[in-house]
Amino acid sequence: MNVIDLLRAAGPMLWVLLALSVYVVYLSAARAQALSRLGADARALTERARAVTAESGPAAALAEVDRAAHPSPAAQVLRAGLARADRGPEAAQSAMQSALLAEDARLYAGLGALGTAAQVGPLLGLLGTVIGMVRSFLVFSQTTNPTPAQLGTGISEALINTAAGLVVAIIAYVCRNALRLKADRLALQAEQVREDLPGWLTRPVTAARPAVAAPVPEVALNFGAAR
Repeated sequence: MNVIDLLRAAGPMLWVLLALSVYVVYLSAARAQALSRLGADARALTERARAVTAESGPAAALAEVDRAAHPSPAAQVLRAGLARADRGPEAAQSAMQSALLAEDARLYAGLGALGTAAQVGPLLGLLGTVIGMVRSFLVFSQTTNPTPAQLGTGISEALINTAAGLVVAIIAYVCRNALRLKADRLALQAEQVREDLPGWLTRPVTAARPAVAAPVPEVALNFGAAR
């Protein structure tokens, strides 16, 4: 049996499953590409921003982060906190929390759809199975002595749809878990920045001490009359 015969034997439900599988593959590839762009390691940038904050203050650290143009969620959270650092640690914390929520939405976008596809795939396969079995029973009701070929049409449709639904669900489930692990790693870096930055702001900024002139020795002058 070639592919064309397989598609004919599976019935119309298989086309729905094929469309769902194309959607799952496309969404998984798109999300993997997006996470790959966001997945640059931000630890070096974070350490550099910490050092600049300690030496020159948050404004200089913000300029350093802007120059780096780092695409990671950790860099976005860091930028949001440094931008509000002049208003105090609490304002910086609030800004970073808002940025973290926005980055979480970017990181986990599409994963819910993959989870739904993983749940719907077997149900669509089961629906195709039921339709195939109904066709087999209709052959019994309409034919006195059905041939194996007549019964095989409905049974083939049932089994093919079951297998197709399971394949789609497995692909969607595996892709969702792999993408979620990567998104969790990026979200953890951003969360670490949100926890660390307020501590940077409470430390005193190191500044060069002005040179203190050496004290001039006092000279005692005696203007008394000479004897």
